Amino acid sequence: MRAEAGGDDFASRLRKLDVCAVSDALDKLGITGVVIGLSPLSSSRRIAGQVLTIKLGIGAPPPGKPRHIGTTAIEAAKPGDVIVVEQRADSNVGSWGGILSLGAKLRGISGVIAEGRVRDIDEARQHDFPVFARGLTPVTARGRIVELANNQPVEIGDIQVNAGDFAIADGSGVAFIAAHDIERVLAAAEEIVAREAAMARSLYEGKPITEVMGATYENMLQRST
Repeated sequence: MRAEAGGDDFASRLRKLDVCAVSDALDKLGITGVVIGLSPLSSSRRIAGQVLTIKLGIGAPPPGKPRHIGTTAIEAAKPGDVIVVEQRADSNVGSWGGILSLGAKLRGISGVIAEGRVRDIDEARQHDFPVFARGLTPVTARGRIVELANNQPVEIGDIQVNAGDFAIADGSGVAFIAAHDIERVLAAAEEIVAREAAMARSLYEGKPITEVMGATYENMLQRST
């Protein structure tokens, strides 16, 4: 399901943050959501938005007219969305490719996060389309894996991700926020960003870094009781 009303506003606020601020907010609230080891492979641009999910694997595809993996999600997406792919069936096989990157770029999709390898990365770079994944491969999915489901729960790292959740990814890593947590995570992350901006201003004003990064900073992520 897509997120409840306010999803576009939440996504807009999320795009003003970075993964480290979101990670800190998740820590402060005692929520898991960070995934380690997914690297930006085609662009240095940060992505953030609401999630559509794709589950790939070995088996029978859904009934109906055959469609190439990823195309259903691209057609269903709205501008700014993030496509999230799980492919654990064959670590040598690509879970995303060049024509998909172009189609997603033209659709206005923010980017792709893949639990698995991707291919045609030079094309994604040419299109400046952000792809985050476990690694690269030239091996096609055709004849090897199929699309098992769209917008069903997937597992990225050890985090369950649902359609309508939110994702943010940049050079530091990837984080997911459940739709029911997004408002409080955003509020906590925005507060952290504001406090760190004030600390940066203090440094520019000449205050010693030991004073700026003192006990207040060390205790900034303490959970409320």
